[in-house]
Amino acid sequence: MNKPIWEQNFLDRNADLKLWNIRLGNDLLDNEGNPIDPGWGNGEQQYYTDHSSNLYIDEFGLNLCARSESIGKDGRNFAYTSARLDTKDHFSFCYGKLVVRAKLPVGQGVWPAIWLLPQEQAYGPWPASGEIDIMEAKGRLPQQISGTLHYGKDWEHQIVEEFSHHFESGTINEFHDYALEWTASSIRWVVDGHCFAERCLEPGVMPFNESFYLVLNLAVGGWYDNVAVDEAALPAVMTVSGIWLYP
Repeated sequence: MNKPIWEQNFLDRNADLKLWNIRLGNDLLDNEGNPIDPGWGNGEQQYYTDHSSNLYIDEFGLNLCARSESIGKDGRNFAYTSARLDTKDHFSFCYGKLVVRAKLPVGQGVWPAIWLLPQEQAYGPWPASGEIDIMEAKGRLPQQISGTLHYGKDWEHQIVEEFSHHFESGTINEFHDYALEWTASSIRWVVDGHCFAERCLEPGVMPFNESFYLVLNLAVGGWYDNVAVDEAALPAVMTVSGIWLYP
């Protein structure tokens, strides 16, 4: 394989987050930073912080930790804290193979995700400029992950194309290589070298010909898996040991 053109090695003792934005709060924001929808638009119950108990690097990698922790912010009370970070304005790409090596938590109501959003909203606000979900998991289904495309001209006409993969052995609570192979003609979802889905791209219909940035987050609750949160599953940790982009 070619050498990576971008890399984040979180096993390096000098690893840092200087290329990442640490997001705070519970609100989905517009381009000016104004809140437009609570729960990050997904009914999520956690409040994201930059606390060392929620986001830290250790000998296993970068850790996003969801906790049962009461926090009062903006006139609201939240029962959970967690972490979300992204590379907007620091790193984005269009086409290539992106590999994220990660270990994910299990437990009902826990929702880890590795995904991409457009650096420039060339086709308009979400979902018009697209979203690419490399990996999402429902913590109560530890042998299953999904990859998804979101696009469409507006909220009312959004198109969601979801593809699922079932692990024949092992679970998400072990390290796996989650990869996206993205060219001008197709997007492929790959786990540990196995392609479980491919979607041919349609120029003029789909917006996946612009640069996207990377998002990592660990949500608690939310509509993706609308079930009660299992308090016994917390604290829950999502660990990323490395990220590589190949041409």
